[in-house]
Amino acid sequence: MTAPAPRENPYFTGQDAAESTLARAITSGRMHHAWLITGQQGVGKATLAYRFARHLLAGGKGGEGGLGLDPSHPTFRRVAANTHADLLTVEREWNEKTKKLRGEIIIETVREVSSFLRLTPAEGGWRVVVVDGAEDINRNAANALLKVLEEPPPRAVLILVCSAAGRLLPTIRSRCRRLRLGKLDDPTISGLMARYEPEMPSEKRERLVGLAEGSIGRALLLADGDGIPAADLVSRVLDALPRPKMLMADEVADGLGRSEDAFGSFMDLLRSAISAAARDGARGRADPDQARLLGARSLADWVEIWQALGTLQAETEGLHLDKRQAIASTISMLATRT
Repeated sequence: MTAPAPRENPYFTGQDAAESTLARAITSGRMHHAWLITGQQGVGKATLAYRFARHLLAGGKGGEGGLGLDPSHPTFRRVAANTHADLLTVEREWNEKTKKLRGEIIIETVREVSSFLRLTPAEGGWRVVVVDGAEDINRNAANALLKVLEEPPPRAVLILVCSAAGRLLPTIRSRCRRLRLGKLDDPTISGLMARYEPEMPSEKRERLVGLAEGSIGRALLLADGDGIPAADLVSRVLDALPRPKMLMADEVADGLGRSEDAFGSFMDLLRSAISAAARDGARGRADPDQARLLGARSLADWVEIWQALGTLQAETEGLHLDKRQAIASTISMLATRT
């Protein structure tokens, strides 16, 4: 079993406070017209958005326990199938020319929101728009969305799902009620992994929980790809600091192989390890391995390296550059004092 897509997922756990906030807003009769659901990737933002949308579209008459709606309910089935007349989803679209998802949400897509919300609800209740990946809205599209937020029609709710709220216009953020989802705790992620990956050996599941950093989405992504082998390579590189041999770059590249996802997993995990060490070190909570890492450079140096590695990864993946060379640059960056 794999995790259902957010619009199809009846399971939601670990974010009780956020769900209760939305449930109270519905029962209070003073519903805010726009909500901004934020938090790191993979903590349930989109799942909560569709859970909220289903509850509204069902007339606020879900089952017991917050916003839950039985999967056999007609509204649940229509939202899952994307056939509910009063729900519109906005996200990056498929580009037929490039055969890839567009890099941003464009104005033509957002203009559909205004037209959609001007219509009378087909079932006499709410009209709901879910903007999934709101951080991907470009400037023109953001201005178009802002106009909708400034003059919201009655019985309409916009739900913006966003992993990087700082990329949104301040005027958009100010017109939304913000709801931030925190990291999931390890027992919650472990339980979800057992549900979604019941055939996976428990040792592997628990290793992925340790790599998840509070995100079930991250754990599942690493499970599907080369997460654990990439994590082992990251550990080898960090254990070799402060002076890893350049020959290690070839070893890492060979270990990652030709997989399209392995390079991204390696870089993500490496940057996560650096950021966790910097964060825990600043709080006085560094474990021995983190303390050794921080002893090799200043905290400011590690922040600079973390940023440089992010740029290197983005350019390598975005421009389809040589990943083996990128790994060599990574090892050199870690090994050279600034």
